[in-house]
Amino acid sequence: MGIAVVLIFYAVALAIAASVGAAVLGVASYLLTRHSGQRRKRAILASVLFPFVCVAYAGGWFIVYAVINYTVFHRDPGLGDSWETPLPNGYALMMIDTTDQGTVYNPKTQPGMDTVVGRDDAVFGVRQLQVSNGLIFGARDSGYFSRIGQDSTAVDAYFELNTTKKTHTEFKTLDELRQQASHEGVALQLREFDSVFRDYRATSFDYLAGGMLVLLPMVAFIFLARWVWSVRRLGTATN
Repeated sequence: MGIAVVLIFYAVALAIAASVGAAVLGVASYLLTRHSGQRRKRAILASVLFPFVCVAYAGGWFIVYAVINYTVFHRDPGLGDSWETPLPNGYALMMIDTTDQGTVYNPKTQPGMDTVVGRDDAVFGVRQLQVSNGLIFGARDSGYFSRIGQDSTAVDAYFELNTTKKTHTEFKTLDELRQQASHEGVALQLREFDSVFRDYRATSFDYLAGGMLVLLPMVAFIFLARWVWSVRRLGTATN
């Protein structure tokens, strides 16, 4: 599912949720401020508008988050059908449409972040992976394209990428790969591609952005609730 379709889905869902929230908060504010005069109208209006302001804030937040994450941290925005993350050794991982296999590649030799073309430092159909400093070991499925969407575990080749020497070596069996890893001083422990991907995907920026998405509306809601309650108290005191 493309990111445009996902964004449309979220926009519709959030608009419906905001409408429901506006009705609930509007009714609550109406009932709480029944004896508050002119101040009541402003309190009710603010309560009704609050959910829609939150949706607008979430939309603006996502645009800023996606742009910064893409241009500065070289990671996907978290929506859509493409997921990308860099590795500490300068290479990167990508998954498209499915998480049962992915691509290991060198971004410096590719035409752009969204495109990976066939090169000696790019391996497609990788199902299992291990990153050990400047070495990348993996198991791949040369026929992965015909099995996309099947959640397959097929593997028919193995490889080592040396990101320091810029070499790519293929192996026919797991034992051969294990021997090569041992020669490099590495205990081979291949893991699922998606599991390794998640090791590197999240950064402190993601946690900061997530906190801002949740905390700012929560603080604003607390201020709104306190204001409506103060309007109620003033109306009660006046009457």
